[in-house]
Amino acid sequence: MSLSTKNVNSSELDRILNARHHDPFSVLGCHEHGDHHVIHACLPRAVEAWVVDAGDAPMVRIGKTALFRWQGASPPPRRYRIRWTDGHGHEQVAYDPYAFPAQIADFDIHLFNEGRHWHAYRILGARMHTVEGIEGTLFGVWAPGAERVSVVGDFNAWDGRAHPMRVRGGSGVWELFIPGLEAGCLYKYEIRNRETGEVMVKTDPYGRQFELRPRTAGVIPAETDYPWHDEDWLQARHGEHWLHRPMSIYEVHLGSWRRGPEGEFVGYREQAHALVDYVRRLGFTHIELLPVTEHPFDASWGYQTTGYYAPTSRFGTPDDFRYFVDHCHANGIGVLLDWAPGHFPKDRHALARFDGTALYEHEDPRKGEHRDWGTLIFNYGRNEVRNFLISSALYWVEEFHIDGLRVDAVASMLYLDYSREAGDWVPNRYGGNENLEAIDFIRELNSVVQGQHPGTLIIAEESTAWPQVTRPTWLGGLGFAMKWNMGWMHDTLEYFTKDPIHRHYHHDQLTFGLLYAFSENFVLPFSHDEVVHGKRSLLYRMPGDEWQRFANLRLLYTYMWAYPGKKLLFMGCEFGQGDEWDAAGQLDWYVLDYPLHQGVQTLVGDLNRLYRDVPALHHLDFEWAGFEWVDCHDSAQSVLSFLRRHGDDEVLVVLNFTPVPRDGYRLGVPHRGTYQVVLNSDSHHYGGSNVGIASAESEDIPWMGHPHSIVLTLPPLAGLILRREVPSP
Repeated sequence: MSLSTKNVNSSELDRILNARHHDPFSVLGCHEHGDHHVIHACLPRAVEAWVVDAGDAPMVRIGKTALFRWQGASPPPRRYRIRWTDGHGHEQVAYDPYAFPAQIADFDIHLFNEGRHWHAYRILGARMHTVEGIEGTLFGVWAPGAERVSVVGDFNAWDGRAHPMRVRGGSGVWELFIPGLEAGCLYKYEIRNRETGEVMVKTDPYGRQFELRPRTAGVIPAETDYPWHDEDWLQARHGEHWLHRPMSIYEVHLGSWRRGPEGEFVGYREQAHALVDYVRRLGFTHIELLPVTEHPFDASWGYQTTGYYAPTSRFGTPDDFRYFVDHCHANGIGVLLDWAPGHFPKDRHALARFDGTALYEHEDPRKGEHRDWGTLIFNYGRNEVRNFLISSALYWVEEFHIDGLRVDAVASMLYLDYSREAGDWVPNRYGGNENLEAIDFIRELNSVVQGQHPGTLIIAEESTAWPQVTRPTWLGGLGFAMKWNMGWMHDTLEYFTKDPIHRHYHHDQLTFGLLYAFSENFVLPFSHDEVVHGKRSLLYRMPGDEWQRFANLRLLYTYMWAYPGKKLLFMGCEFGQGDEWDAAGQLDWYVLDYPLHQGVQTLVGDLNRLYRDVPALHHLDFEWAGFEWVDCHDSAQSVLSFLRRHGDDEVLVVLNFTPVPRDGYRLGVPHRGTYQVVLNSDSHHYGGSNVGIASAESEDIPWMGHPHSIVLTLPPLAGLILRREVPSP
């Protein structure tokens, strides 16, 4: 196509019509040409058009194209409106987007390009914006490899010619203010690559709301005026010494905790009430949500994220999610969010080759692809990519009052050769396998988020022996608050799968963990990963008949709650669900009609309350001063015993890992007194056989290096927790 019109280069108009112009503002809008003024507008659906604020003067169509032109001796107002009709006689009136100057400040763009704009979501994405009293939506997107970027949506028939964006110099940032565009409209970005001419339609990396899957368009979000009620909670969190606080986490997949009567998803607000009531009754202190960041594929459980700034629309709006968090806080429950900055899916509509180049990922698949997972790896060496992720973390903390993030798959970020064959990875500049850029990103993430919001917890799922994961960055650590103790989890479950008759050969699987238990701040996790993919439920990993399976499960939980470290348990495990977790359904709540399942649930509630109320069980979770072996050597009888303490508060824990009751079992204790049994996992309240005694008086018989001792009856496959009654002075 070739066009000519007075004072305008025809090739410029051709590029506008073919949606190839890198600088549409140089052609569109009002420009002075000698002694007159010219307005050009590209209106693909228009039949006729007028400049309203120039006396409703008609615009002339250029040939049979979508371009319209007005010329006048006097300039129109600085912000003028265009009226046009389409082929169906529908009329629209709107301010011309190309009459407005750039809206994103140069300093904001400078910070973003340097990777230091912690609130990049306030300049990029789609947000309501007002210019000189004129309301509309401001769009911003980073696409340095683009020749042209357009905003497309249901408001312009998804036509890339209608709203091309302006690029901000060499920053790679494109922006456009569209006056009159309201919240609720659907949008994407149409991007033409500079080198190849490939045209892609992409969702907004900074989008804050999306359509319900399988549709993928962004939704222009309304400005929130959500009335938060958790100021006291946030103030307390800011000053909290969380290291010494009890922390018992209930891990939840919102899509399968409960479903509606027709199998439909239950919304954030309804879930908030049911879930909080349940969690409070069982005594958990926190809920950890599997990712609610937007994702198109249900079976990814949220870990293949496409919307790093958007609560999934499966359960409602962003304000509905704010209500969820607010309601949790109002009831004393913290909220942690599973967050996946280690990889992202290859979905063509999302981040993968966003502008036709390897923008968020590496070009070299040896560095930029997880072959096992079929996902891509972020390029942590790029300022804007680090900025994207850190800004996302702060977004959830600041906009949704999240109390912390559990960072998924940290090991895959730290090692360049993670799950790779020899020759399929690229060493760092020193020849090693450490991902130096990822390490720098992690340290920056932890320093920024936890530094700006004290009391907020960033927790690592890290499965290797990488040193100082939870030590401060200024001491050479990674700076996480806590780390999942994957070694303890694997050793413990491996031990419990053994028939009790063989357990004495594997006693070291229980004792080995104490060699490193205080090298990091550990969370003890029995997570979703342990009850899927053929691993079976925790209940059915236990050996023996039905009674023994339930007794073993109760013993497992007693051991876990008494062991040093914060606690995490996946939903359904708290009542001994028999089937593996199925993310496409809901938990097997019907099993709570049966006493043995009721007993497990009751035990978990009692363990939580005991853990929360007894300082010896939580105050020194991360310090040797809070733990002492009584006897770790009784492998012949498969019995462990240890003390948990804080000051004068002292708790004795005795665990019998065989189905054989043991009468007359003597244990050394450091002090005289009455040792009261405060929990017996074999109690009939939990479905046990009720073997054991209520209390034991100490005797002045030295034993196991202690000056005193007590004699107990150990119930089968059970744990006892005893607390010394401190005599009155």
